[in-house]
Amino acid sequence: MGWYDPAARPMPWKAIKDPYKIWLSEIILQQTRVVQGLPYYEKFVVAFPTIAELAAADEDTVMKLWEGLGYYSRARNMITAARQVVQDYDGRFPDTYTDILSLKGVGPYTASAIASFAYDLPKAVVDGNVYRILARFFGIDTPIDSTAGKKQFAKLAQDCLDIEQPGRYNQAIMDFGASICTPRQPDCKHCPLREKCQARQQNTVEVLPVKAKKLKKRTRFFYFLDIQAGDHTILQKRVQKDIWQLLYQFPLIESQQPLAKINALRDTSVWQELFPDVCPLITGQSPSFEQTLTHQKIKAVFLKIEAQELPKTLPDTYFCIPFSEMDQYAFPKIIDWYLRDNSLYLNL
Repeated sequence: MGWYDPAARPMPWKAIKDPYKIWLSEIILQQTRVVQGLPYYEKFVVAFPTIAELAAADEDTVMKLWEGLGYYSRARNMITAARQVVQDYDGRFPDTYTDILSLKGVGPYTASAIASFAYDLPKAVVDGNVYRILARFFGIDTPIDSTAGKKQFAKLAQDCLDIEQPGRYNQAIMDFGASICTPRQPDCKHCPLREKCQARQQNTVEVLPVKAKKLKKRTRFFYFLDIQAGDHTILQKRVQKDIWQLLYQFPLIESQQPLAKINALRDTSVWQELFPDVCPLITGQSPSFEQTLTHQKIKAVFLKIEAQELPKTLPDTYFCIPFSEMDQYAFPKIIDWYLRDNSLYLNL
């Protein structure tokens, strides 16, 4: 607490008591660095000054504002939670830990952060910074992703909490992890806790905290159909419970393996549904685009398809738009990359 200086890392959501803006910042900063999340926070505060305005917003508008930030389930949960507040709490953000925790997309860490920052409730936050500091300072090698580890660190974090100033303490320990006790190359030389740090004494700074599980990523092969007929194209909304839900894409054909021959796409059910009566030309193929997500890797190829005319009827979730309206839709990052690059070459 003596080390902490709020002015050292000034952020617009610090030193405020507005639970809506604190919640908004915490949702945006889940799995996102501050430097990347800050512009999004500022956009959302301007677009939706109150939680009631966010609750009333069109989902496509919210998803478009979120575009590029990734982990889109956060945005979907945020809309649901805003509507919960309006429906269940008359538009007033809940002021107890239990009620805050009941909101969609809010876990123990986020609930503790909001409760302590907005209402000074004595709830300790336990995020990656806190796990790392506690593991190193106390020399704990219990895996932080194990059931036993989660319980151990949650209790220890609560025991260490300054209950007189819980919000300030929580902000201090997170800032400490972000600037001193960093994941790599921590600044042990200037650390005010260095004399009592068990990891420093035992030379285990680089190996703590311990994680037991290693994520296994699967690879998915996507073939997107960039269909062009005059000045129109076809888009599809991702409505299934999968990655990128509620975002938009070109018609997609997914394959278990990379295709040796692109013309094999013509035999798929998606192709047959889109082009039952016409035979469009595949005129170009993009290089492979890759995007790594938490549990999977996406390898995508975009095919330029030229048709004399678009199908008269389209299957559900597909729709036709003019190219001039493309910027109104929120796309996954991998499609944004393609649209910016759009470097096709013939390889048929």
